[in-house]
Amino acid sequence: MPRRTSRTALDRLRTPGRLTGFLKSASICVLIAGLLSPLAQTASAAEAAAPNDYCGGQCSDILPPGENGNATLAQVLLNQAFGTQPDHAEDQLGPYANLAKGYPTLTNSTINTFFNDASFGVASDQVASTLSPAGRTDVTIVRDKKTGVPHITGTTRYGTEFGAGYAAAQDRLWLMDVFRHVGRGQLTAFAGGAPSNQGLEQQFWRNAPYSEADLQAQIDNAVAANGARGQQALADANAYLAGINSYIDASDSGRYFPGEYVLTGHKDSITNAGTIEHFKITDLVALASVIGALFGSGGGGEVNNAISLMAAQERYGVTKGTEVWESFRERNDPEAVLTVHNGESFPYATKPANAQGEALPDAGSVTTEPLVHDATGTGADQSASAASATATANALTSAKRGMSNALVVSGKYTAGGHPVAVFGPQTGYFAPQLLMLQEIQGPGISARGASFAGLSMYVELGRGQDYSWSATTSGQDIIDTYAVELCQDDYHYLYHGTCTAMEKIEQKNSWAPTTADSTAKGSYTMRVWRTKYGPVEYRATAGGKKVAYTTLRSSYLHEADSIIGFQMLNDPDYVKSPQTFQSAVQHINYTFNWFYADSTHTAYYNSGNNPVRASGVDAEFPVWAQSAYEWKNWNPATNTADYTPASAHPNSIDQDYYISWNNKQAKDYTTAPWGDGSVHRGNLLEDRVKKLVAAGGVTRASLVKAMADASLADLRAEDVLPDLLKVVNSSPVTDSTAAAAVSKLQAWLTAGGKRTETSAGSKKYADADAVRILDAWWPLLAKGIFEPGLGTDLYTAVQANLPVDESPSAAHGPTGAHAGSSFQYGWWSYVDKDVRAVLGESVQGPLADKYCGGGSLSACRDTLISTLKTAAGKTAAQVYPGDDLCSAGDQWCADSIVQRTLGGIKHYNISWQNRPTFQQVVEFTSHR
Repeated sequence: MPRRTSRTALDRLRTPGRLTGFLKSASICVLIAGLLSPLAQTASAAEAAAPNDYCGGQCSDILPPGENGNATLAQVLLNQAFGTQPDHAEDQLGPYANLAKGYPTLTNSTINTFFNDASFGVASDQVASTLSPAGRTDVTIVRDKKTGVPHITGTTRYGTEFGAGYAAAQDRLWLMDVFRHVGRGQLTAFAGGAPSNQGLEQQFWRNAPYSEADLQAQIDNAVAANGARGQQALADANAYLAGINSYIDASDSGRYFPGEYVLTGHKDSITNAGTIEHFKITDLVALASVIGALFGSGGGGEVNNAISLMAAQERYGVTKGTEVWESFRERNDPEAVLTVHNGESFPYATKPANAQGEALPDAGSVTTEPLVHDATGTGADQSASAASATATANALTSAKRGMSNALVVSGKYTAGGHPVAVFGPQTGYFAPQLLMLQEIQGPGISARGASFAGLSMYVELGRGQDYSWSATTSGQDIIDTYAVELCQDDYHYLYHGTCTAMEKIEQKNSWAPTTADSTAKGSYTMRVWRTKYGPVEYRATAGGKKVAYTTLRSSYLHEADSIIGFQMLNDPDYVKSPQTFQSAVQHINYTFNWFYADSTHTAYYNSGNNPVRASGVDAEFPVWAQSAYEWKNWNPATNTADYTPASAHPNSIDQDYYISWNNKQAKDYTTAPWGDGSVHRGNLLEDRVKKLVAAGGVTRASLVKAMADASLADLRAEDVLPDLLKVVNSSPVTDSTAAAAVSKLQAWLTAGGKRTETSAGSKKYADADAVRILDAWWPLLAKGIFEPGLGTDLYTAVQANLPVDESPSAAHGPTGAHAGSSFQYGWWSYVDKDVRAVLGESVQGPLADKYCGGGSLSACRDTLISTLKTAAGKTAAQVYPGDDLCSAGDQWCADSIVQRTLGGIKHYNISWQNRPTFQQVVEFTSHR
């Protein structure tokens, strides 16, 4: 049976069922004609002023599929029936996709064939429309002809932010509404009970089960703690909300609101009955909690770590088992690629000499705390259970999908003498996109770039007048697990010696079929038990005592705090240098790597509230919930504590170059996810940029080419396959099946080891057989190498910490399959280190044992050839079994990127690239 593609929020709005049948009816043209009669707001052409812009036409950006993420009901129906696209809904998808085959001949003069011109302002002959929202005289929204990006210019701060809110609603109202409901754990009640919707709301609400009072308190605390900037942030947020709500009212009365409100039953297409709820300030915190959980909350996984450690100790004994576990954990691997590569050390979450307070569970006692209760109908069926299990695993793992990359080169090594940067966030691919482009110019604000929809009162990733900035997910550990000892019953625990009741937080949801989602009626209650040490995630016994394991995140109850850092980044009077940039991002409490470039300097800073742990606490494992093991000066009422100082965070100014692809930040800086070893996808950037810098004369085009080349590379082929073939070819390969496979793999390596089309648009891979063979071989060879030595239990336990593989066709993480991002997590380093050791090569930070063939080269070769023969015999249909988009055996389609529908508009899939979703190319030529 073909596998089903993992779905995400509102994937049902691809409308495979009821809407499709509805569209086949003869009345469709009549219906559309009637729906087209309400007119959208009119706008006149005018020129948008270009403020101080020091980029000299050398700033570019791209964000597929297009700026326009709103569609009326008529436009949704036309798209579903005939494939037509609303204006600017898809016009950035083609240029983005075309880079995959166009990059080899790229020059500086052709960059904007594949990117947008990101200069400030709009030339008079390129103005498509000018709008004064709600008739205001203090703000205009100008949209350009090419992409429809809003250029918001205000003469007052309030007007500027009002315009930003209005423009956000114009472009992403439905998406914003979806994600405020995700953050509140109310998606199914709002958009339907599809299993994907159930899973999404469960995944996020489990870790951020906030009441309305919690959400408001976070705003109040953030404002109170930040003086004048806090007050300004509150005023900006309120103006932004007023703009959103003004658009809601205008589009409702004018009947040009997003058609999804009709398809999900919130509005009536004939009478216009129904309500689109106004946004309120606590909705912004709910939105922020989703984005923070997706991309900026490193840590967790301590219980899984404990389980795999105990499996290792069971297999080998305590001493040897601990050694084996540590070698696979690679906390501080000497061969890991680093962002700060000058040798500077930034110790954090290092292994203590003598661990204190560890609370390892008794073997076999761990159970996951159930989230869903009292389920009925489709909330209790098999699909719902599977979605819930996946959501739980995604919520509790430390292997969070980091995504995003950065390549930044100092002006000392560039042709123009100015720093060059190519960077951006890899946030998955959605329709409409989670991010939106905008330019904001007003008192105290001057920036262009991308912001998450519904949080776009400031540009979050982009450029200012004479500087640009971007981020990648960093993943250092800001989440700890505590074992609270139970007392009285399962819902009371000891807090500083007093038996204390847990707090019960509930969210009850029910749903019924709609045109968009035909899922039958269902309901459930999500229930979280909260302690002062955070929500309960597991239950077990530890040392024979009944315990609950809780997770405490330093950004928990602080989802709104980062607004101050983003406000500073948009303020041209604040950011004037690499030092002031670093100061700004120090106010962001989520775990990110931040990069900066102006005309002279580059800089890097790792953000996040890193808690100061008690002496002897090992961040890898659960500890007892006792005062001796709490964060230093931790206040449970506010969830505040002492945090490591800015100087202790990896940071740098004017290093020769920086690369980041969610790799290790610096020497001695331990990150929560496993896999920072000798082979990491960061090596794909490191190798290329290092070579460019050594040659000198780096240009914007050559740095884009390096990024694009890495985006098509198969990490396993480039960095592990050569050593695997060394072993295989250590003796003549006499088996014809194996010899043919080796020949194909070697030819692919010689051609570059890329997953790329034979020609643009062919939808067929060059070296397709070799790609198929490696895709089939990798999981087989990993199992063949490691399972005999580790044993099945330990081999399985370590996979819970680090998946074996992450090929482009794999379904993984919150974005599912067809998501682009690949090769972040896998056993490439383990295979690399082990095979090199068996070959007798030098290995720094080796594994505790030699596993392939028990350390025998000939036995290792036998294992590899045996598994290679099995892999070569697998058909394309077996390797790529198909899903609801792709037929079985369609290799290109299995890898392809899909803009996952979060609304009613569909787009075509594009050839695979492992690349940021929003991306900038910048080289500033001067400075204020």
